[in-house]
Amino acid sequence: MTITFKPILKRFFFLLLVSGLMTGLCHSQAFIKTADLFSRQGTTGSLVIDQSPAVDTLLSRYIARQKENRTADGKQGMSGWRIQIYYSSVRTAREEANKVMLNFLNKFTDLRAYVQYTDPGWYMVRIGNYRTKTEGYKELMLIRKEFPDAYFVPDKIFFPDLIR
Repeated sequence: MTITFKPILKRFFFLLLVSGLMTGLCHSQAFIKTADLFSRQGTTGSLVIDQSPAVDTLLSRYIARQKENRTADGKQGMSGWRIQIYYSSVRTAREEANKVMLNFLNKFTDLRAYVQYTDPGWYMVRIGNYRTKTEGYKELMLIRKEFPDAYFVPDKIFFPDLIR
């Protein structure tokens, strides 16, 4: 009775090849190392950081995620809701959006309004910085008395004030 190991060896080499490729692909992603964050040019001395490479991976993911959380004007923000009262792409949309915002601010002096632009030529007027729809529901009902077509839209909002 002869036992052949060729199928087993083929499987072993195939698994070895696949695991090597996967390791190479995962390692080729751009990582930010903690030591790079603390490096200063033109200084004397050294800093040795002894830590797991997993910390660098988590740091890279955190930084990449924070770059996604920017408001329309590029400032740091978070996911939330705003009330939209105007949305148009007509030729005079920019002027109309500014008129709607001024009209809104004359009627509601305590709320913040933003004119936003998105390609290819859409202008919108959005109100407030709400973390949840429930937070802004009272303002929505007040705004709908003057602007009946107002509704909630998801948006990147500014961080809420911690002290009120």
